[in-house]
Amino acid sequence: TGCASKTNSAVSTESETSAVSVPSLDAATFQSKIIQRGVVVLDVRTSDEFNQSHIIDARNFNVESPDFDSAIAELDKKGTYALYCQSGRRSALAYTKMKSAGFLNLYNLDGGMNAWVTAGLPRVGS
Repeated sequence: TGCASKTNSAVSTESETSAVSVPSLDAATFQSKIIQRGVVVLDVRTSDEFNQSHIIDARNFNVESPDFDSAIAELDKKGTYALYCQSGRRSALAYTKMKSAGFLNLYNLDGGMNAWVTAGLPRVGS
C-alpha cells in the first residue's frame, strides 16, 4: 500500500514523486527535531490513514487533496515544519510544493510512518 491511495489520481502522483529526492531524516533524528519548540508536524496522508494512526500532535494536510496548496498558504512560511506520510513519497512531494511556495524550514521523515513504527516511537492509534 505504501503512500499511494487507491484512486487513479494518486497513481499519477505516485509516479511523479518516485523520482523526487529531498533531504530526509531518519526516525530518531526526526523525533529530536519535532520535540523542539515551535516545530509543526504535518501528516500529509489521507484523513483515513491519519485517523488510523499518526505521530502525536501532528496536523493532517493531505498532499493529494486539491485544497493542499490553499491550506499551506494559511501557514507561516517562516515556521518550521516536519513532514511525513506512510513511506516518504508523498511527504517528498509536500516538501517540494512547500519549498516552491517559499517555506524555508522543512524536515522530511525518511521512510515515513513505516520507519517511525519500526523504530518503536510513540504514536496515536495502532
